[in-house]
Amino acid sequence: MAKYFDVHPDNPQRRTISNVADSIRSGALVAYPTDSCYALGCQLGSRDGINRIRSIRDLDDRHHFTLVCENFAQLGQFVQIDNDVFRAIKAATPGSYTFILPATREVPRQLLHPKKKTVGVRIPDHAVVQALLAELGEPLLSSTLLLPDEAEPMTQGWEIKERLDHVVDAVLDSGDCGTEPTTVIDFSGGEAEIVRRGAGDTSRFE
Repeated sequence: MAKYFDVHPDNPQRRTISNVADSIRSGALVAYPTDSCYALGCQLGSRDGINRIRSIRDLDDRHHFTLVCENFAQLGQFVQIDNDVFRAIKAATPGSYTFILPATREVPRQLLHPKKKTVGVRIPDHAVVQALLAELGEPLLSSTLLLPDEAEPMTQGWEIKERLDHVVDAVLDSGDCGTEPTTVIDFSGGEAEIVRRGAGDTSRFE
């Protein structure tokens, strides 16, 4: 059964966040809220976590996993980024965007798009995730919590606990979360390409 953590959306309890971070370091797969919708997350190098996310979401090997980062300094360790792209992304973060960029050698091979050698990165604007990332000290390997054949993500932590009780290890609930996933912008070719229109405003990239 999944552990259930009720956390304050603006001032998450430090002890709770510490317990969840310890669980992630020990291999746990968690469902957690973001500034767009709920997501699944595990430790960066967890092959088991990746496989479990693929199984829950029914994903193929072309799916872009996302590295959810605390800040721009951390993001820069995992992707290659030139000055123009840097400025464009910097102006849009933190926020409800995922950016696809060429990966550095710091990114585990199993996370990369098999042909493009790219990975998704984002910096969320959500107090609970920021507290968890600060406690972890590294990015969270993540994917939108959107189940196969369902049009929208689940919005309630208790509902996620009921539905995924035997396939995730923990659920963080900080209240109602949005139903729109992030806006996805592909910068791997040097120019902004809008891959998915979601919670983030696309006008700055058009």
